[in-house]
Amino acid sequence: MNQAATGLTESLHQFISTWKLLAKPFPQADVTDKPGLTITWANIPFVFYNTLFLTEQLSDAQTLKDRMQQARTYMRANQNPGWLVVSLDNLSGAAQEELTKIAEQEKFVPLPMVGMSGHILPLEVKPHAPLRFVRISDKATITDFADLNCMGYNLPIHTGRSLIHEHTFWHEHAYGFVAYEGDQPVSTATAIVNEDFLLLFLVATLPEARRKGYADAVIRHALNAAYEATGIRRTVLHASNDGAPVYLRMGYRPIGNFMGYLPAAEPETSENPA
Repeated sequence: MNQAATGLTESLHQFISTWKLLAKPFPQADVTDKPGLTITWANIPFVFYNTLFLTEQLSDAQTLKDRMQQARTYMRANQNPGWLVVSLDNLSGAAQEELTKIAEQEKFVPLPMVGMSGHILPLEVKPHAPLRFVRISDKATITDFADLNCMGYNLPIHTGRSLIHEHTFWHEHAYGFVAYEGDQPVSTATAIVNEDFLLLFLVATLPEARRKGYADAVIRHALNAAYEATGIRRTVLHASNDGAPVYLRMGYRPIGNFMGYLPAAEPETSENPA
């Protein structure tokens, strides 16, 4: 297997196995491997904790359509929202050509992402305006983490609050931090220890606090804290296309292309049709 293929395999594996760590502690979680589809569904209102992954290499468009229909059916059967992740590099031929059309037919809204990795630790700590970094470990800091992500990704605040009662993940697997300017939480980043990798997870900044270097500062703090505790130098992440330039400047390099798919909002039905 060449280096590019190895990197892609690692990226997808880290994505899936980390999301299993996220979901498992929740009492109604579904963590199941099905043919061509892995379910990591915490079954809580926060959308990013309910994830389905296409896991096989596909060239046949009908098989791709079947898998995406299976994913959409699963989502419709659940009260809580979720999303689907597709490794674009695993698609070829007709499956690759028909992906956009099939996604539109299944009423999925695309969210382009790039998988990145690097042996970049420890990171230089750059001088910055005073920020106070607090490790995520209790109800208060989990609440701040959740609220920042909801505001950063334009999600309802109450959905993130479904995270606050589960502390196992934060104590056993994560070096997560909230950055405060005074008493105001302004940014957050988490390095998740998974096997021999550190996965950078759900970086978010208060909208009005962006472009001040806060995200860069808390990312460096979280990754360095995880490195100091574990000695792990290799780190991976899955960034939005908009966020990718930030990570390139830190030394990450692209290793794979992904597409996240959020289900389009179902049209409201009238109780008194004409």
